[in-house]
Amino acid sequence: MTRVVFLLVPQLHLLDLSGPAQVFSTAADHGLGYTVGYVAEQEDVPTAQGLALRASVEWPRLTPDDLVVVPGWRAPMLRAHGELSPATLERLAAHHAAGGTVASVCAGADALGRAGLLDGRRCTTHHDLQDELARRYPRTAVVRDVLYVVDGRVVTSAGIASGIDLALHLVTVRHGPAAAARIAREMVVHARRNGDERQVSVMLRHRAHLVDAVHRVQDLIDARFTARLSLADLAGASGVSERTLTRHFTEATGLTPLRYQQELRVERAEHLIAHGATTEAAARAAGFQDARMLRRLRARAEAVRTGAGKALAS
Repeated sequence: MTRVVFLLVPQLHLLDLSGPAQVFSTAADHGLGYTVGYVAEQEDVPTAQGLALRASVEWPRLTPDDLVVVPGWRAPMLRAHGELSPATLERLAAHHAAGGTVASVCAGADALGRAGLLDGRRCTTHHDLQDELARRYPRTAVVRDVLYVVDGRVVTSAGIASGIDLALHLVTVRHGPAAAARIAREMVVHARRNGDERQVSVMLRHRAHLVDAVHRVQDLIDARFTARLSLADLAGASGVSERTLTRHFTEATGLTPLRYQQELRVERAEHLIAHGATTEAAARAAGFQDARMLRRLRARAEAVRTGAGKALAS
């Protein structure tokens, strides 16, 4: 029997808690041997969404097979938020020292840092908090724009929905991918995402504009990105000329409509490859005629990422 204990901090985000808790409670329903519990420094714990929770102030006796998870809390900045007593931080560190696993969701990584569990390790957190986490814990290697990072028995995730991915990963490690797939299917999770997938999808990265005509075209491309879409068809759907559409689309997103469609296809193909598909099969499923174009686009994207990394390092 594995005990999963969630350490609740005032102003925690409900989904940071409920997503992973649902995974492990569903795993228990499937007979995988989990019990789920909740501890805090006070019995009544306010949440960022206004719903108060009740937790135990007494920690259960933990074994190396058990898991402690720290959900994230509302924090425009980590400093002066999510306070925990030295005794609680010592409990986190002691569980890890005894061979147990500790995990965090979003800002919960800061609690692990204060407990000394991030020193010399790779970790991640929500993209809005990564810079501050790196400043607060300079001996930590913050991995940016990934969903979760596993470094030994310390597991950190980006936050909100990525806590579900983290929990499914831990189930996969202990019980295999078939068990995790059954849980994901019961939770109506589209697919278990690997840890190195990006926090912000192509769709979200290019939606921060106010041009309705471009949003309409993006909706069409999003829904049919594997299909052959002509510029004339897209212009007709947006109610503007091809030339005007191209100009507005590029100004709003930084991409042409074709390049936007290609990025959606590459993202889908990389997801499939990460889950075991061959490059050829992933290319066809994503809408490419063959794998050559996919390889060229992936190589171009990697060159851009590598160049950006070198520029930041210099």
